[in-house]
Amino acid sequence: MTVKPRHGLTEQAADAAVDQACRMLRLPTIRTQFPELAEAAAREQMSYRDFLAELLIAECDDRARRRSERRIRAAGFPREKSLRAFDFDANPNIDPAVIHTLATCDWVKKGLPLCLIGDSGTGKSHLLIALGTEAAMAGYRVRYTLATKLVNELVEAADDKQLSKTIARYGRVDLLCVDELGYMELDRRGAELLFQVLTEREEKASVAIASNESFSGWTKTFTDPRLCAAIVDRLTFGGNIIETGTDSYRLAQTRAAQQA
Repeated sequence: MTVKPRHGLTEQAADAAVDQACRMLRLPTIRTQFPELAEAAAREQMSYRDFLAELLIAECDDRARRRSERRIRAAGFPREKSLRAFDFDANPNIDPAVIHTLATCDWVKKGLPLCLIGDSGTGKSHLLIALGTEAAMAGYRVRYTLATKLVNELVEAADDKQLSKTIARYGRVDLLCVDELGYMELDRRGAELLFQVLTEREEKASVAIASNESFSGWTKTFTDPRLCAAIVDRLTFGGNIIETGTDSYRLAQTRAAQQA
């Protein structure tokens, strides 16, 4: 089918036609940026092909940006954290090269686990959220949750006979970020339900956790030693372990501010 070009349209009529066509075809970026890009094309004497390419690239870039924003919102992060804002100088225990390698998300692609272990205020949650955000921006489905919140949700789902659906929902995301693991003791039932989620994801999809307890101290969270050992095995096999140390960055900042 040969499309006959339309001749004789005024500039105003052409702009109106572009606006209407973009609405029908759902091209919001082209619709909003068309006047500016058309003026730039005229000034720079761009060819028709170059001008069309600029329009389509602008639309594709904006769609990719919006998809990333939707994935970040869907992850449920409690606050915005980025690797750019992380102060590596304040915590010499953390190797910037290792973190930036993790930011490439190759470990998420391979379905490997990540453990961030250290005292409160050493940057665990910051790194967890920042790396989760990097994964969302790279196109992966990410979900963030607190350990206690996840366990409570699983217990409620089990009581409502919805456990399989809930575990399957957590199993579908590419990266599950579990924060504050080890802050509170879990009863046997809660620990077993958490173990089911980890087993569902084992060697298929990544889990990243942040904990203020070393692995030897996890027996305070998971009181059954055999279950505790099995959970540690699920979260460490083939994965990365980052120890953020014991010196609180937040406390150091507070003291510095008081002294100033």
